[in-house]
Amino acid sequence: MARRADVLDLRLGDREELEAWLRRSTIRKSEAERARIILLSSKGQSAMEIGRALGVVPLTVYKWRQRYRRDGLRGLRDGARPGQPRKLSAAKVREILELTTKRIPEEATHWSLRLMMKYAQVTQWQVQQVWAAADLRPHRLKNFKISNDPRFAEKVVDVVGLYLRRPANAMVLSVDEKTQIQALDRTRPLLPLRPGQIERRTHDYKRHGTASLYAAFDIATGKVIGRVTKRHNGEEFVAFLQQVVGAVPATLDLHVILDNSSTHKTPEVKEFLQANPRVQLHFTPTSASWLNAVEGWFSQLERRCLYRGVFTSVGALRQELRRFIAAHNRESAKPFVWTKTAESILHGVARAKQIQ
Repeated sequence: MARRADVLDLRLGDREELEAWLRRSTIRKSEAERARIILLSSKGQSAMEIGRALGVVPLTVYKWRQRYRRDGLRGLRDGARPGQPRKLSAAKVREILELTTKRIPEEATHWSLRLMMKYAQVTQWQVQQVWAAADLRPHRLKNFKISNDPRFAEKVVDVVGLYLRRPANAMVLSVDEKTQIQALDRTRPLLPLRPGQIERRTHDYKRHGTASLYAAFDIATGKVIGRVTKRHNGEEFVAFLQQVVGAVPATLDLHVILDNSSTHKTPEVKEFLQANPRVQLHFTPTSASWLNAVEGWFSQLERRCLYRGVFTSVGALRQELRRFIAAHNRESAKPFVWTKTAESILHGVARAKQIQ
């Protein structure tokens, strides 16, 4: 007479955890197999039935049942392997460091773990440990540009001074415009996010037109005054400045930090400044957009609103830009904090020019 299978009693919460294991795309095949053994055992299936279903011998089923009874979920995980990796000599470490910093592989523009493993005749793990200890990241590349503005130092001192010591009875605004924002629509509806599968969208898209966004970022509060326009010219910029002036109490002076775009220096802008003496413009050096605080907010706009946005018309794009600004002002705005002094910036630029 066949022996009746014992029902394996699961500990509180373990069933949900094991089912979560099976939904993960990164779980090891061996651990997924153990999770299935325990779940099927909890339903009363015999070791023979489970072995046939999963393609394992009954002895394996008994082994993991026993491990679970003794150690719970922890017993289903792989333990640390005995022994330790072969240690590298100091000479081999120096070789890896010299290859990384002073040579370029023949078959690539930069080193990868696999290439260094091949050239240095070590394991991938050993390369990884050497690079981590020396803080070397050959796969990373960072761009920079040195400003040739003859008034670079003067402008840096002026702008950084406004960030570090805001004038009394004044508001400091960082202003810029994001032009030619495209209203992009996908050719097919999005396939939504679900367990085990990321959100998907078609590679191709439809263009429905463009819009421009003027933004004034208040460094004291992090709030933004925005204006969405069809065009980008001096007339629109003056209209935006008028909107900003109307939104700020008349008792406050306005210090506006902005770049050297030609639309910021038109005759209409000069006339506006003469009629509004409480508004003072402070220009950043050329090729120094990193000095303008609003650029950080534009980066948030790109990541959180535009990159994954789907816009069926320019009107929908304009509406979403206004909604995002309102949501930012209500939920996410926080004061802008600048930490670098003008002296440290000028010293760093001088050092970069010497390297060239």
